[in-house]
Amino acid sequence: MELLPLVVVIAGIFILRGYNQRIKRLEVRVQELQNAIAGKVLPADVAESAPAEKPQTSAALLHAEHDDGAAIAEAAIPSPSPVDIEEADIAARDMADTFTDGGPDITAPAAMKPKESLESTIGARWAVWVGGIALALGGIFMIKYSIESGLLSPGVRLVLAAIFGLILVAAGEVIRRRSAPVSGNAFQNAMVPGVLTAAGVVALFGSTYAAHGIYGFIGPATAFVLLALISLATLALSLLHGQALAGLGLLASMVTPALIASTAPRPWILFGYLVLTWLATLLASRLRRWLIAPSLANALLSLWPLLYISYSPVVDFTPVTLSMLAMIGGTIFLWPGRYQTAAKAVDHATTETKANPLQLRSAGGGGAFLARAPLGMTLTATIGALAVALSLLADGLLYGYPIVDAVFMFAAIVAAVAAFGAGRLHAAWAAILSAVVAIIGMFGLLTNWIYGLDPGTVDALARMQSMVIYEALGLGAIFVLIGAFFLRRFAEGEKPFAALWSLIMAAVPLAIATISFFNFGNWTVDWLHGLYGIGLAVALLALAEWQYRRSGDGWNLPTNILAAGSFAATVFALHVLAHHAVPTILLPVLGIAYLLTGRVRDWPVLPWAMVAALIVAMARIAWQPTIVDPSELGTTPVFNMLLAGYGIPAALAAVAAFMVRRAPNIRLCSALQALASFLVLLTIAILVRHAMNGGVLNDAVPTLGEQSIYTLLAIGASATLMALDLSAASPVFRYGSMALGTLSVIMILTLHLLGLNPFITGESTGRIPLFNLLLLGYLLPAIAYGGLALLARNRRPLPYVAMLAVAGAVMVFAWATLTVRRFWQGEYIPFWNDFIQGELYSYSVVWLLIGIALLGLGARFEARSLRIASAVLVFIAVVKAFLIDMANLEGFLRALSFIGLGAVLIGIGLFYQKILTRKKATE
Repeated sequence: MELLPLVVVIAGIFILRGYNQRIKRLEVRVQELQNAIAGKVLPADVAESAPAEKPQTSAALLHAEHDDGAAIAEAAIPSPSPVDIEEADIAARDMADTFTDGGPDITAPAAMKPKESLESTIGARWAVWVGGIALALGGIFMIKYSIESGLLSPGVRLVLAAIFGLILVAAGEVIRRRSAPVSGNAFQNAMVPGVLTAAGVVALFGSTYAAHGIYGFIGPATAFVLLALISLATLALSLLHGQALAGLGLLASMVTPALIASTAPRPWILFGYLVLTWLATLLASRLRRWLIAPSLANALLSLWPLLYISYSPVVDFTPVTLSMLAMIGGTIFLWPGRYQTAAKAVDHATTETKANPLQLRSAGGGGAFLARAPLGMTLTATIGALAVALSLLADGLLYGYPIVDAVFMFAAIVAAVAAFGAGRLHAAWAAILSAVVAIIGMFGLLTNWIYGLDPGTVDALARMQSMVIYEALGLGAIFVLIGAFFLRRFAEGEKPFAALWSLIMAAVPLAIATISFFNFGNWTVDWLHGLYGIGLAVALLALAEWQYRRSGDGWNLPTNILAAGSFAATVFALHVLAHHAVPTILLPVLGIAYLLTGRVRDWPVLPWAMVAALIVAMARIAWQPTIVDPSELGTTPVFNMLLAGYGIPAALAAVAAFMVRRAPNIRLCSALQALASFLVLLTIAILVRHAMNGGVLNDAVPTLGEQSIYTLLAIGASATLMALDLSAASPVFRYGSMALGTLSVIMILTLHLLGLNPFITGESTGRIPLFNLLLLGYLLPAIAYGGLALLARNRRPLPYVAMLAVAGAVMVFAWATLTVRRFWQGEYIPFWNDFIQGELYSYSVVWLLIGIALLGLGARFEARSLRIASAVLVFIAVVKAFLIDMANLEGFLRALSFIGLGAVLIGIGLFYQKILTRKKATE
């Protein structure tokens, strides 16, 4: 049984020799196919990447011109056999997705892989895999048997295991030299030489570890060196046996430090060895154009710092940082290096055709750059490095590590990943994730770092705080520099990617500066953050101008994003350099400046900066309605800081709306018109509020007098917007006027007639009989509604006009009714006071007079709504006469009430008969 593995190996060798003749015939046939393609040769980079002993195959078809190549191939190969077609497809797949140092070209993807038969899967692949496992298990069982039987000493067993491993490695090399390249490529994930070599490596690695970890024959240093040499040798052998062996060697290399126990771990040696192993894997992957092995190497190299930071009592951050910088640097410059899409094939290729099956399909879409290969290598390097950077920062906050150094190392790693995202077109995720981690890291740092420190003096804390702020702001500035580098190199050819970097350049430094200011800034005047914001605004605006001059297109997306970023940075600087009313007043001034700049540069974003400035100004007003500190506001009506804080933005909004009145952008015109209208109305309303409350702005419920002014303002604003719409048609003016009219009607129904009615609240109506609160609260709004309805007639929808007319009639009715009650009750007219007989009779008279007046107005203006309102009012008078007057009035007043009611009803009937007769005569 002990000799069984050796017998299997020898039998395999003899079996493979039986296929040598057939393989040689296939090689001759492939050479003939190569010669049939006249004038077509492999590029230099592809020839170098192919094995030295492998002749040029029909993979040259990939680099031939599509139409000519197809025609030549059809003429040269009239009837290829199935075996020839399979071998040509194998060679084509082997040449796809190649890279070169400093600018690898990507050839067209390979033809579709033929479906593998079950016989081939079982016989050529599974047999190899199971055989390799069997060899490894055989060696293990042989050692186990010798231990249980006590046949051999431990030293002899280890030597025999090592010899067995060397025999397997040698057998793999012998078979590799005798195997054909085509066969190796056809079953490259199940190559017999590679499986034998892998089994031998496992035996060597296991025997070496057992010599140290189980029997103690060798010390930690010797064991570490031997295991490292075995691992690196395995990586070297992977150049001959394939990517799977490289993965095995990489895994062994990365596990080696964990297997060797050390009482005094040395992080510099540890991470130096890990970087050396990673570099060896990267170089091997570059030579053989592998993608999986380097991705695994990135993941394992990133895992070690996380374990080291989590479980080491004392952490040295420097070797950890340098290892991550080495990983990012190697990914940028060594492999995959610069990734190019051949002639923009990903974005502009046509679909596959029958005559040319090797054409690239178009990736399509503006976000296609996010999925560019090699995506696995990009994500493993990016996520691994950024995870380590966050761990450095978190450990520094948790254990009080010198925070300045921790922030510096965090910034170095993040900046390196950002540089990766700017230097390579396939590294879009590096740009995105570095920006996100920079903001998250600085937020966590600047909001929590002080709690993990215990400085000896206040001065030390202040100096440390300043250094941390400088480092945070410096990281934001680095993103601007890196983004400028990307725009300089790739802006013209990579517009979606350039737009992404433009957004990152504006968002990251501004977000970091905002976080820093909110946590450590001087809220009165902060020159550090203010100058930083001004510098950022100038830099972004200069870059926008530079982009515009390079492209000559004002609609260029990066240009507009940078210009918007400069506006946001200026707004930030304005807030940190001023306080109270100054930013609120200067924001619209800043918007006007960008609006005027839009006349020099046709960038669509510039006029919209005025809209943004007004919105920010209104947000400030909502945050501090008094504009200044309430104690500084004063009680002088109108002429106070409210006039400046509300009035200047409103005036500038009106100016901006006038400036763009003829602009082709309808949305911009409408937005500015709406904002101007709202701010003007808000200014007047707030001044009224201040004046009506004795110079105090609070959340107290307004009185009827104050609310009446608001209602009159809404009616007046509705009329103003209607007039503006008649002079310059605008949907904002049209629908805004109707919205304000409807809002005012809602106010009278809910507040004038119910919530603030003196009949319900008992509020004083004033001492003067006619010019009192009832005049302001009811009669003036009624007159205003009448004028607004007259203005809207034939200019607005009929239901809207009818609503205004009825609202005016209701307000007249309320004014007359309450005025009658005040005449009989005096200054206070609450409902809990009893009614007087003369008061009840007066209601009937007044209501009938109002009904007659409304009937006359309805007939005069042909307003059916007024005639209906008259009928309703007369009906109310009739009901009152029969239900209330009959029960409460006595003597002469009762008779006079019914006599007057009858006369009025008869008169109304005659009036309607006359109208109907006139209409029939006209018809």
